[in-house]
Amino acid sequence: MTGTPHRPGLDAQGFIVREGSLARVPDAFRPVVAAARDRLPEVFGTRLHSAYVYGSIPRGTARVGRSDLDLLVALRKEPSDADRDAVRALGEALDEEFGQIDGVGTLLHGRARLLSDPERYDLGWFLACLCTPLLGADLAEHLPRYRPDSLLARETNGDLARRLPRWRERIEGAADTEEARRPLVRFMSRHLVRTGFTLVMPRWQGWTSDLRRMAGAFSEYYPERAAQLRAAAEHGTQPEGDPVVLRSYVDDLGPWLAAEYARVHGVKAPRPD
Repeated sequence: MTGTPHRPGLDAQGFIVREGSLARVPDAFRPVVAAARDRLPEVFGTRLHSAYVYGSIPRGTARVGRSDLDLLVALRKEPSDADRDAVRALGEALDEEFGQIDGVGTLLHGRARLLSDPERYDLGWFLACLCTPLLGADLAEHLPRYRPDSLLARETNGDLARRLPRWRERIEGAADTEEARRPLVRFMSRHLVRTGFTLVMPRWQGWTSDLRRMAGAFSEYYPERAAQLRAAAEHGTQPEGDPVVLRSYVDDLGPWLAAEYARVHGVKAPRPD
């Protein structure tokens, strides 16, 4: 008898299972998450619709002193510059207060945009599948369920070609120090690995947020680029501010990946910003 093939990250109907849970937050990070939950209403008051935590902390894989706190905040109206300044100040305060995290990253959007048609397979999918509810009514209730198909691949990571010029500017503008380049290596490494994974996701027919597993899935279909993506997965978890690594991303791996992505899935529909 032939068994049912393993489909990681999917339910029995082939939909992506929402990852993360507050119950999985490691003990060391619980005070950080609690502080964010308590202070967000103080910052935004009644304008706050809901808030979510995502990334390694709700997945239970965060490492003390190495992992950052990732938040998605939904406001009832589109955020202003003052709102962005306020959430940036909150992140800086949390980062300074809690040594167990290495930075705070916050996505700030209005409810209407998160539920809009153009964002349905990008920010909407991200909220519904990768974000753990922290405060307020869960917007995922207004979103569809998602399969690992080509539409999702295109609308999540099909914009790498548009990003590369900005990446080059950030690299050129960074201070000539290991410390200044390290966050760029981490960010760009993670983005490239995730893009490589979603390139093959419809064929692999599953979902994972583990960088090494993403690189492994990619390697099954592009063995000639496997070593590069596996190295990027390592840089995404243990970054070093190496200028050679950054230059290879924008001169070689990034342009190749952008071209192959466009060939296989097409280009992501432009957004207003």
